[in-house]
Amino acid sequence: MRQFSKLEQRLLNEFQQGLPLTPNPYADIARQLGVYETTVVETLKRLQTEGVVSRVGAVFRPNRVGASTLAAMAVPEEQLEHIAAIVNAFDEVNHNYEREHDYNLWFVVVARDEERLQQVLLEIEACCGFTVLDLPLLEEFFIDLGFDLKWT
Repeated sequence: MRQFSKLEQRLLNEFQQGLPLTPNPYADIARQLGVYETTVVETLKRLQTEGVVSRVGAVFRPNRVGASTLAAMAVPEEQLEHIAAIVNAFDEVNHNYEREHDYNLWFVVVARDEERLQQVLLEIEACCGFTVLDLPLLEEFFIDLGFDLKWT
């Protein structure tokens, strides 16, 4: 199992939320951690390359900037990892995850407008060969998606 450095641990745990909304957020993070900005940027890039972190950036409330939806697909278990990789390759896909259900691959799509959103859903269907179930937001619930990581 990979061992994370103290800097990686702090980046992963302390900055899941509250990315500074400033002209130089990585410099601000670096100051808080007592390291150089380039160290923060290089560490985050490495974590992304290794697949530990999929994305670094702001997350906006649904449909406040552009258009978004929750989507799901029913994918045979033996194809799930392959199909998830295809879905993840779309820039508009915020994240995806597996659920124990007939519809076992769920993902969030965010696009500049409703037209592009629908186009992305159609492209995902075409690339994957599975129907995409579009589940637009009807009611907002605010949950904390941060995880208190335990380092043993």
